[in-house]
Formats: sequence, structure tokens, C-alpha cells
Amino acid sequence: MAFYPLQIAGLVLGFFGMVGTVGTTLLPQWRVSAFIGSNIIIFERIWEGLWMNCIQQARVTLQCKFYNSILALPPVLEAARALMCVAIALSLVALIIGICGMKQIQCTGSSERVKAYLLGTSGVLFILTGIFVLIPVSWTANIIIRDFYDPTIHAGQKRELGGALFLGWATTAVLFIGGGLLCGYCCCNRKKQWRRYPAPPYRVPQKDNQRNVTVPRKTSTSYV
Repeated sequence: MAFYPLQIAGLVLGFFGMVGTVGTTLLPQWRVSAFIGSNIIIFERIWEGLWMNCIQQARVTLQCKFYNSILALPPVLEAARALMCVAIALSLVALIIGICGMKQIQCTGSSERVKAYLLGTSGVLFILTGIFVLIPVSWTANIIIRDFYDPTIHAGQKRELGGALFLGWATTAVLFIGGGLLCGYCCCNRKKQWRRYPAPPYRVPQKDNQRNVTVPRKTSTSYV
């Protein structure tokens, strides 16, 4: 099967994208405490994630606590949770479909066309996963930046961009590249098959210019 390195690279990047999606969802460093004043001695750091918030005191002890109520969460946090869970499910389905489309896997038969379509479907799902990761990450970053420059918000309530957001952006780029490679492999495979089996040329029906020649029958007459 031609263009074999494309599917290998696409699936490897898709796997790393799935791992990055899980890490972005679970890490608590979505929103971190901002230090705006001139005090260089920091005794406490606050991390806020999708599932828990953590407090690190004097870089020694770290205490984390899950959110008690789901209904009491802000709508932005609930939407980010839902989108990230959907992204994890999509990345897992995309990886399974991509593995089924590999050349060495015989569960889908030996048809190159079917395997190419499976890899193309996997690439599309990886790209959709990147979109589902990009939306909550960019949305949260926009809220953090807006609140940071809002003079009406107290300095102690302002937050900065956490490491999980940067991991989410990197994961989105990896998913887009991996999905693009798999979709490109599918397109290249279709072009190869089209060149190998070109469509039969269209033939213009020719009219029969020969005229029908009627041969007179010889009749035999008998005279009595």
C-alpha cells in the first residue's frame, strides 16, 4: 500500500493528541492565581481546573478538592466539561477506526479502498476532536484575559493562563496535523486507484451507412 508513512504518522499524532486531550481535561491548571503586586514573597498558589481546585502553600503542601455540586458550577465550566468529554470519546473512536484501517489489520478485509475510507474517517474525527478541544480552551482563555484587564475586578480574584490551556492548544495542533495526514492519505489512495483503473472512454454510436439491399427471390414457375 503506497503512502504507508502517512498513515503511520497520522495515527501516532492522533494517539498523542488523544493523550493530550485526556491530560488537558484532568489537569487543574486551567486558571492560576495572578500576582500583580510588588510582593516577591509568594506563600500561596491557586489552581482552578474543570474538576477540582488546588492550593499550594509555600511550594511544599498541595491540597486539592473536587467541586461539591455540579449544578452550582458556572455555565462556562459545565460547557467546557461537556466539550472535553466529547473530545475524549471522539479521539478514542478515531483511534480505533484508524487502527482498523491499517494494512496489517485483517478484520476489515484486504480491500485497499475500504481501509482508505476508514483512515479518512479517522482523520475527520481527529480534526473534529481538535475543534472540540479548541473551543473550551480558547473560550476560557478569553474570559481570563477579559477579567484580568477589567478594573472593576479585585486583584485577588484575577487569574492568569494556566499550563493546561497551553497543553490544549498544542494538542489541537497535533490533532489537526494528524487528521490532515490521514485525510491526505485517503485522497492520495483514491487518486492512485483512479489512475490505475481509468474509466472506459465514451464511444459515440456509429450509424450504419450501409443500405439494406433487397435481393429479389427467384420464383420458379412450373408450366403444365
